[in-house]
Amino acid sequence: MLRKTLLFLAIAWLGCSAAPQQAKSGLAGDPVQSGPADLNRRVERTVRSEFKIPAYVQISISSPKPSEFANYDSITVTLASEDRKRALEFLVSKDGKQLVSMHKMDLSVDPYQKAMSTIDLAGRPPRGNADAKVTVVVYDDYQCPFCSRMHEELLSLMKSYGDRVKVYYKDYPLFEIHPWAGRAAIDSNCLARQSGEAFWDFADYVHANGRQISGEKKPLEAQLSAVDHIATDIGNKRNLNTAVLAQCIKEQPSKDMDKSVKEAESLGVNATPFIFVNGQKVEGAIPTAEFKAILDQALRDVGQQPPADVSASAASAGK
Repeated sequence: MLRKTLLFLAIAWLGCSAAPQQAKSGLAGDPVQSGPADLNRRVERTVRSEFKIPAYVQISISSPKPSEFANYDSITVTLASEDRKRALEFLVSKDGKQLVSMHKMDLSVDPYQKAMSTIDLAGRPPRGNADAKVTVVVYDDYQCPFCSRMHEELLSLMKSYGDRVKVYYKDYPLFEIHPWAGRAAIDSNCLARQSGEAFWDFADYVHANGRQISGEKKPLEAQLSAVDHIATDIGNKRNLNTAVLAQCIKEQPSKDMDKSVKEAESLGVNATPFIFVNGQKVEGAIPTAEFKAILDQALRDVGQQPPADVSASAASAGK
């Protein structure tokens, strides 16, 4: 799985997300807030050591405030790099001897339903049974090798889950490290406006041939041209309006892609592939058995039985 910044790789397991970039002023180098200097120093060293926070990440600590827990005060520890910032809540004992990580969770809101209500699938072509009760949403980067691996896995799984599950792809190109991923996202959207089948033809081909598109020391212009050629060729094979397609490819309208990226970041997406199964987060190209277990549970949650394990059935029949 590819993450956008080293900062979030370092603190990802704290629940960190890739929020939209903010203005640089006041994020890095913030002075340590008022409070006992010795306590602040010990808190900073403990947090940095426990969570493996690199030296370039600045740490600032708020003054202790009364908390709802007896004998503990509340403090805010803020982590900041050049263009990112995240605040974490901790409890510190009044004697200054214990630091407790605190993360409140709201049980009044179903996080799966909340995620799905945020995801806009209008205009996105589904794969599989359009009436299926289990929805898989993949935030995808066409140039990401882990996405290609996940795509191949999904194609295999759809052979047995196809009538029970529908899959949607949304755009989340990692522009910093994948120079033609944005181009591919826009070209795929140009195809999707005319044909869902053409969109999926493009997704299948590009994920299977990413290395050939990048080539060995191939100039970027040649890589972008290769992506456009693939989209054009698929449009011809699917008998699309080639003039409309050509104009879209030429103009490179990014509105849909930009909207998808913004939506993804609001959901905490900071890597690819990043998947939601009926709202449940699935990060990275996980093993097939693990992904199957997630799909099976999602089916049970909507009152449906998972498909039989073909390999297990075959093994039993052979005994």
